Amino acid sequence: MTEVSTAQAATAIRKARGALARYRFMAILTGVMLLLLTAWCIVKYVFGAWWGLDVDALVGATWIVAPIHGWVYVVYLVTVLQAWSTMRWGWGRLFTMVVAGVVPVMSFIVEHRVHRDGEVKLDALAQRYEVGA
Repeated sequence: MTEVSTAQAATAIRKARGALARYRFMAILTGVMLLLLTAWCIVKYVFGAWWGLDVDALVGATWIVAPIHGWVYVVYLVTVLQAWSTMRWGWGRLFTMVVAGVVPVMSFIVEHRVHRDGEVKLDALAQRYEVGA
């Protein structure tokens, strides 16, 4: 078994905290974009199609939301993979994090839990290796 120095542990913990911070940012951004996309679809299909209201002006101005959310989700997936591999979590956590980017509101809930679990794990490692936070 290889011994880990305090400097190595500090570097690994710093990198893991960075991965968690990037994941947190992208999870919130992805969630906001998904909520905008969901609102856009509700306005277009519920108010426009079902009720026959003229929503073309409102919907026409927000057509860009869908492709932006798509690209934001791709970047989100990269940060998910980085955080997941850095933290060495299981396959179930990866699946949950990936799905959270396509289910409205789920990204906020999963982000909160992932960030909390990650911080607990990193704090325990910092204490174990006597690394300052």
